[in-house]
Amino acid sequence: MKPVRARNLPRKTPSKSKSGSKDPVQVYCRLRPMQNESDVSCMTITSPQSIRVSPPDSSTNYRAGTAKDVVYSFKRVFDDSVGQQEVFQTVGLPLVKSLIDGKNGLLFAYGVTGSGKTYTMNGEPRDGGIMPRTLDVIFNTIADYQAKRYTFKADKMNGFEIQSDVDALQERQQDILRNLESRPLRTPRKNSDPDPEVILQCRLPDATKVDSICADSSYAVFVTYVEIYNNSVYDLLEDVPDDMLRNKPLQMKILREDASKNMYVHGVTEVEVQSPEEAFKAFYKGQRKKRVANTMLNSESSRSHSIFSIRLVQAPLDYHGEHVIQDKGSMVISQLSLVDLAGCERTSRTKNSGQRLREAGNINNSLMTLRSCLEILRENQLNGTKQIVPYRDSKLTHLFKSYLDGEGEVRMVVCANPRAEDYDETLQVMKFAEMSQEVQIARPIVPVRLDYGLTPGRRKANQVFRTAVRQMHEDGINANIPVDVDLVYSLSTDFPSMDILDHNGSKVIADLKVFLEERMKHRAMLQRDLLAKQEQIRALLSEVERENVLTKQESSTLHAQLEHERSRIQSLQSKMGSLERQNSSLQRRYDEQEQQINLLQQEKADLEMALSQSAIDRQKVKHRYNAKVQMETEKISHELEKKLERDRQVLRSQLRERDDKIRRVAQALKESAPHSSSSSANSVTNVTSKSDGGTTTQSSSALLKTPGADSRRMGLALRNPRHRRSRSAEGAGRWLDHCPAAPVPLGTVLQPNMKKRKSVTKLTDVKDITKGTERYCLTTQEQDTDGELETRLYKGDIVPTCSGGAQVIFSDVELLKQSSPTGNAAGPVTRKRSAQMSGVDIAERCSTAVEGHGNKRPHILPKP
Repeated sequence: MKPVRARNLPRKTPSKSKSGSKDPVQVYCRLRPMQNESDVSCMTITSPQSIRVSPPDSSTNYRAGTAKDVVYSFKRVFDDSVGQQEVFQTVGLPLVKSLIDGKNGLLFAYGVTGSGKTYTMNGEPRDGGIMPRTLDVIFNTIADYQAKRYTFKADKMNGFEIQSDVDALQERQQDILRNLESRPLRTPRKNSDPDPEVILQCRLPDATKVDSICADSSYAVFVTYVEIYNNSVYDLLEDVPDDMLRNKPLQMKILREDASKNMYVHGVTEVEVQSPEEAFKAFYKGQRKKRVANTMLNSESSRSHSIFSIRLVQAPLDYHGEHVIQDKGSMVISQLSLVDLAGCERTSRTKNSGQRLREAGNINNSLMTLRSCLEILRENQLNGTKQIVPYRDSKLTHLFKSYLDGEGEVRMVVCANPRAEDYDETLQVMKFAEMSQEVQIARPIVPVRLDYGLTPGRRKANQVFRTAVRQMHEDGINANIPVDVDLVYSLSTDFPSMDILDHNGSKVIADLKVFLEERMKHRAMLQRDLLAKQEQIRALLSEVERENVLTKQESSTLHAQLEHERSRIQSLQSKMGSLERQNSSLQRRYDEQEQQINLLQQEKADLEMALSQSAIDRQKVKHRYNAKVQMETEKISHELEKKLERDRQVLRSQLRERDDKIRRVAQALKESAPHSSSSSANSVTNVTSKSDGGTTTQSSSALLKTPGADSRRMGLALRNPRHRRSRSAEGAGRWLDHCPAAPVPLGTVLQPNMKKRKSVTKLTDVKDITKGTERYCLTTQEQDTDGELETRLYKGDIVPTCSGGAQVIFSDVELLKQSSPTGNAAGPVTRKRSAQMSGVDIAERCSTAVEGHGNKRPHILPKP
């Protein structure tokens, strides 16, 4: 009879039988060898499953007086003499067997920085770690059962599609063209990056092979490589040129949930590999983009959590044993994630700063979130509570949420450095690892494969049949056997000739007897096989019936739970209604409080405005008072000047009278004693006069020898203006000196002397006045009516305004004026009088007059 074909079976989805049993998280401990002979160890292996940690003298517990030895128990403890092969056989090989059986797996490498996590996961070329040996075992097992490339294609939603042979062939051709086009554009490899070709040539593969594999299925392997850096997910296999990668970092990826409630990285690059070498090339491609930095504790410290995932896709073959059945529901997808966690570290030891400090903070936060999730899971299991597990607090726990909820087997390798310097960090790692063993993970669901009723061993039978046909053609036998003939049950070949009428009748009877005996034996064998098939079908039907009964029971249980949940939802809805009413009342109160706050804020703003206006009014009153004081001061000064002028006139008249007396005495002496002129010429009478500015000395003989001289003599100077400093040097604060572009130098000590000033020739921006200046001085130069140079200094204070600007309040005008003692610039009348000027007039004309005029608020600012 012919085998039952897949198209004759009703379509059904694969059912999964749930198991109520749970398994604890299996934690293994591995010690790193001591780097230096002088290092002191703080760990001692007491048994293959336990280790003792003793606090050294430098530890915090020892200094605090709470030091004591602690013994930690694990599934297995590996000392520094255990090699990579034994570690893989104990930890990784069971996960590989589960992967081939269709189950998921998760393996963590956890520990302090520099404790050997990356070495345990990756190893060396000649002594590979868990990841290289896992790939070797997988490809050793499925070597004869691999599907052609692009038979399975990722659908970007954490699933796969089955492509026909034509579509797969087109994909392979396009891949070849892409490789040919992109080959010249590849950037040269850096000198610091390892050469994958050299590593692959010197590596030693693992020859281990798993026996539990279905020979009538086709397999394909896909790998992904991502890292979690600063709580962001990046795709390390993303095809980005190196020059663009230096200028622009990798694009962050997001986490999503597929139809089966499993978390995955959306848009991640899934590379189909056909051999361990292709997988290693993809891995080393991602290694070049992985964040690694040099710290004080580790020269190549991982600054991110790296996740290398292996996905195995398997689907049954058709009744010919050649092609994959085009049914997406028949696929079985399993995944093994190998996680190399970044090392936990203390800033006090690493002395990190800047970017390294931020990386260390994110690493410690993600590891703390992993610890919190496991602790809450343990509390929920021990106490029966239903606390919410904070998976979403970290991308690491959010990505592996489905594993911790029972979608796969979880294992952990704790790497420890037994040095005494790492005791404080190692103690926290040991506590977390021992606590993790108390967490119970639901046993992974065993996938139920669809049974299409096809003959077992059809792949091998088809290979044998094709080999036989090919051999017949090579031997020259023209056998008309179709290549795609169905495998059928047959008793034997056609009956032999039964003609017994000739002389060979006895031989024909003997041959017929042998033929019938062989036929009967073959028939008995087929009957036994039929009975075995019937028993198998009966057992399958019993299993299906049992599953049906269990499904009905489960359905009734779920129905009761559904009713209970409905009643619970109704009670929650009633509570939600009351809470909404309370919320509405609270919202009304909140709105009222908001209105009250707005009113108070408005009152506050009004009070602040009133205060500011009051301050402005006080400032105005202060300026008016200062103006009045200045006016009174100037008035008093003016009166004093007038009084001084009157005193000067009186002094001039007295000097004139004395000069007249002296002249009359000299005239009388000349007239009475002409003969004694020579002797009188030798006698000198000195007249000395003092003033507040200096001393003037003149001999009387000079007066007598000057014929036709003016009867007036040089008067005494009342003051010397050269000893009086200009008022521009008075006052504190920084000045804004607004002067002409090319001022005429004064050549006198009365010119302005401003130590802190900023000079400008033209005001173009208000910032010149408002920025860093307190006083203002405007300098102008012009000729007076006599043609002499006249310099005026307009001085004032800079006061800021409410609108952010500034105003200048002028408080003084200073006049600097120079006059010629000869009077050349004053006209002919002045030149005639210059020969007859007295000493007082000459002193006044030679002095520089300084006059102060009060002017509080000029309306227009004079231009320089």
